[in-house]
Amino acid sequence: MFKYILLVSLTLNLTACKTPSLVQKTENKEVPLSYSNSKDTLNTATFKWKEYFKDVYLDSLIDTALSNNQELNITLQEIDIAKNEIRARKGEYLPFVGLKGGAGVEKVGRYTSQGANDANTEIKPGIETPEPLQDYGLKAYATWELDIWNKLHNAKKASVSKYLATVEGKNFMVTNLIAEIANSYYELLALDSQLAIVKQNIDLQDNALKIVRFQKEATRVTELAVKRFEAQVYNTKSLEFNIQQQIVETENKINFLVGRFPQHVKRSTENFTDLVPNAISSGIPAQLLENRPDVKQAEMDLAAAKLDIKVVKARFYPSLGISAGIGLQAFDSKYLFKTPESLLYSLTGDLIAPLINRNAIKSSYYSANAKQIQAVYNYEKTILNAYIEVANQLAKIDNVAKAYNLKSKQVEALNISVSISNDLFQSARADYMEVLLTQRDALESKFDLVETKLQQMNTMVNIYHALGGGWK
Repeated sequence: MFKYILLVSLTLNLTACKTPSLVQKTENKEVPLSYSNSKDTLNTATFKWKEYFKDVYLDSLIDTALSNNQELNITLQEIDIAKNEIRARKGEYLPFVGLKGGAGVEKVGRYTSQGANDANTEIKPGIETPEPLQDYGLKAYATWELDIWNKLHNAKKASVSKYLATVEGKNFMVTNLIAEIANSYYELLALDSQLAIVKQNIDLQDNALKIVRFQKEATRVTELAVKRFEAQVYNTKSLEFNIQQQIVETENKINFLVGRFPQHVKRSTENFTDLVPNAISSGIPAQLLENRPDVKQAEMDLAAAKLDIKVVKARFYPSLGISAGIGLQAFDSKYLFKTPESLLYSLTGDLIAPLINRNAIKSSYYSANAKQIQAVYNYEKTILNAYIEVANQLAKIDNVAKAYNLKSKQVEALNISVSISNDLFQSARADYMEVLLTQRDALESKFDLVETKLQQMNTMVNIYHALGGGWK
C-alpha cells in the first residue's frame, strides 16, 4: 500500500511541475557605431558638473539644490524603501524562530469525547483530572521553507535589481535637476540682457522723440510724427515691465528647484552675448548604455522582470517546508517544569504542490511574462530615445552657431542703419516712418540675438544631459 501511495504522489508531483509555455522576447542592445561617422571616444559626460559649468553662481545653485530639492529627497526615501524590501526578501529564505508563552483555562462538556476522557483520567492513583482544566505552556518554534527551486533567492535578486533601478532613477533625476537649473539660470541671464537692451533703446527713443518735437515746432514735421514716436516709446517701456515679470518668475522657478522661498538669485553680470559654449565631445553611442542613468534604470527593471518570471514559475513546483517546536506544557504551573512529563516537541515536513485549478498561478505567470516583454520594449525605447536626443543636440550645436553668426551680422547692419536713418531724418532726406521701422527692426534683431545665444547655452546644457553627464 505504501508503494502505491508513493507512486501516486510522485505522479501527481510530476503533473504539478508542468508549466505553461511562453513566448518570450530578448532585448536588442545594438546601437549605431558613431554619430555622423565620428570615431572620437572622448565623452563630455565623464566630466563632473563642477568641471563642466564654470560659473560660480550656477555651481552654488546646483550644489544647494542637490541638498534641498524636495523631489530629490523624496526619491532618496524611495531608495531606502527598496533597500528594506531586499532585507525582507532575504529574511524569507531563512528559518523563522519564535518563542511562545501562554496560560489559559478550559471547561468542556462532560458528555463530550474530551470531557468523558478527562473524567476517566487519573493523574496519580486516586487523583482525577481537575475541572475546569488549566493550561500553561512555554515553547520555542521554528518554520523554514527550503528554497529547492530558488524561488526565494530569485525574489531577493529581483528586489536587488529594483533597488538598483531606484538608484539609477535618482541619478537620472539628478541629471534632470542640474539641466533644469542650468537652463533656467541662462534664461535669467538672457532676460537681464534683454532688459538692458530695452532700457538702452528707451533712452535712444526718448532722444529721438525730443528731436521730433523740436522739428514739429520748426514746422518740419506734423503732430502725426510726434504721436508715432510717442507710441513707440510707450511700447518699448511696456516691454520693460513684461521682462521684469519674466525675471521674477524665472528667479522663483530657480528658488523652487533649489528648495527655498523666493529671493534674489545671485548671478553673473558678464555680457550674456559674450558667453562661449563649452566644446563638446560626444564619444560613441555604445557609451550611452553606461552613462545614461535612464538606460541603466530600464536595464535593471528588465533584469527584475526576468527574475519575477522565475519566481512565479517556481510556484508550479512542489514546495518543501519544515516546522519544529519544543517546549513545556502542563495543566498546573507546579508541573510546568517537571520533565519529562511536561516536555513536548514536534517535527513536521510538508511537501505541497498545486494540482487542480492552477489558474491563479497561470495568470500570474502570464502577467509576469507580459511585464517582461513590456520591460524589453521600454529598454529598447529608452536606448532609441537617448540616441535621438544626442543626435538632435549635436545637429543643433552646429546650426545654432551658424544662426548666431548671421544674427550678429544682422544686428551690426541694423545698428548702422539706425544711425543712418537718424541722420537722414534730421536732414529731411528720410521719412519718420523709416526711422521708426528701422528702430523697431534693430530692437527685434537684438532680442533675437539674445534668444539665439540662449539657444546656444541651452544646447550646451542639453547635450551634456543627453550624453548622461551630471550624476557622477
